[in-house]
Parts: sequence; C-alpha cells; structure tokens
Amino acid sequence: MNHQLPIILASASPRRRELLDQIGVWYTVYAVDIDETPLINESPLAYVQRLAAEKSARCVEQLQTHQSVLAADTAVVLGDVIMGKPKDQADALSMLRLLSGQTHQVYTAISLRGQEHSQAVSITDVTFRALTEQEMVAYWHSGEPLDKAGSYAIQGKGSVFVTTLSGSFSGVVGLPLYETAQLLMQYGVPL
Repeated sequence: MNHQLPIILASASPRRRELLDQIGVWYTVYAVDIDETPLINESPLAYVQRLAAEKSARCVEQLQTHQSVLAADTAVVLGDVIMGKPKDQADALSMLRLLSGQTHQVYTAISLRGQEHSQAVSITDVTFRALTEQEMVAYWHSGEPLDKAGSYAIQGKGSVFVTTLSGSFSGVVGLPLYETAQLLMQYGVPL
C-alpha cells in the first residue's frame, strides 16, 4: 500500500493519463486553462517550457497544494513554425499539407513542482510520407485531428502517415515517459 499522496496531473489529456497509468504512477487530475499563444519571436523550446511551467504553477496556485504537480505541453514544429491545435477544418488541412512528405519535430516539455521546480524536454523527429488531399480530408472527418497539436495523433489513425520516428514515441503522444520517470524518481514518487 502506497501511503504517499498522489501527484496531481495538471492536464485534461486522456493520453497523458494513459501514459502515467502505463508506468504505475498514482495521480489525481486537476486540469488548468492558460493562454497558449506563442510570444513574439519565442522559440519552440522556450514555448513548450513556458507553457508546461505555467500550467504547473497555475495548478499549485489554484489548489494551494503541497502535493507534487506534473504538467506538460506538446508542440509540433516545422522549421520555426509552431503548430498548435487546429481551429477548424481549413486550419487542420493546412497543417497536414505542410507536414506532408516532410520531417518535423515534436517538442514536449514536462514541469514537475514540489519543494522545487524541475523541467525536462523531449524533442523527436517525425517524418511523414506524402499525403493525398483525399486522405487528409478523410482523416479530418475521422474527428481525430480536432484537439491534437499539428492536427494528427501518432497513437491513432495518424500513425499511417509516419514513415520514421527518431526519439520518444511517448513524447509525441504527449508525455515522454523516460524523462517523466526520471523527474518523478528524483522527487521520490514510486513508479
């Protein structure tokens, strides 16, 4: 029996919950909303680190808790362009057209707050095959791209677009497990 308090996951993402379940972490969920607009000239690395840190800080502030809080942020990046979640079908198709036949990066930052604040980042290269307009439209109509950075889910139907991946699969899904486990162990959280 674990007598330690659970960590708090500052995220509504079912994918992040599944990944924490996968490594046996005891947690509760308290999702927070923050403005996810990139700052002018903000690098992708600084962007995901800032958002993850803001999410964990907002959670601690709102709950006034002493429990450890874990937050994460994921961005799909092509060149210097940060691709967030699509606003609508036109936005999703525009992103998929840009990713078609290209290698892009997926940045995922994690933020863990307890007595201290620690962060880690995973950067993964993902290469898409060339996509047809018909399959991009069909993919949009599957509903999967709607709440996904870059308009695709590598753990779902979007996996058929990926020819190669170099880095962390779980990081592309939304929570890099190696980096997350390392931080949690530093905080004494059992896995």
